[in-house]
Amino acid sequence: MIGGPRVPRLLLPLALTAVLAAAGCGSTPAASPEAPAAGPSPAAAAPPASGAATAEAVTVPKTLTFTGTTLDGEKFDAASMAGKPAILWFWAPWCATCASEAQSLSDIHDEYADRLGILGIASLGSVPEMDDFVADFGLAKMPHLNDKAGKLWKRFGIAQQSWYVMLDRTGKVVYKGYLDDLQLTGKVRELTA
Repeated sequence: MIGGPRVPRLLLPLALTAVLAAAGCGSTPAASPEAPAAGPSPAAAAPPASGAATAEAVTVPKTLTFTGTTLDGEKFDAASMAGKPAILWFWAPWCATCASEAQSLSDIHDEYADRLGILGIASLGSVPEMDDFVADFGLAKMPHLNDKAGKLWKRFGIAQQSWYVMLDRTGKVVYKGYLDDLQLTGKVRELTA
């Protein structure tokens, strides 16, 4: 499906159903079972957010001690997400399930952006395909890393695309795996309560 024709948005629900029924999603870039330690590590402190009222440093948990390059070519330091719950969304640009989740993630970002960090981690495709996916589904308001080599997928032990890793405020992994829209919304409510 990589490199194939782009599906107009009006036909997307039908195309998603057909693709999921025919092939499903389930490929991964050589994921390993190793996952980062779940608890916080006092090894680093995140810089305070700009305009922050307090100068108190936030402890960066080991789970957020990674960097990457965004689809725009900018450097991204996950330590910037420390101090509040976070969702790491592992996706591929050709994945029909990922496409069906895009609207939910966009809506969650709109409602919870001040209380929840969301980071897309894309793999299994080219940067132009990843850029098209982000543009087609209105996901540019949240950062997305280019993880074509699968380094972060391996680090978090991701078995297939369209998986989530959810971290609580301390950086502890509280969920890893697939969630449908209703389950995702419920988990976000729990994380931000």
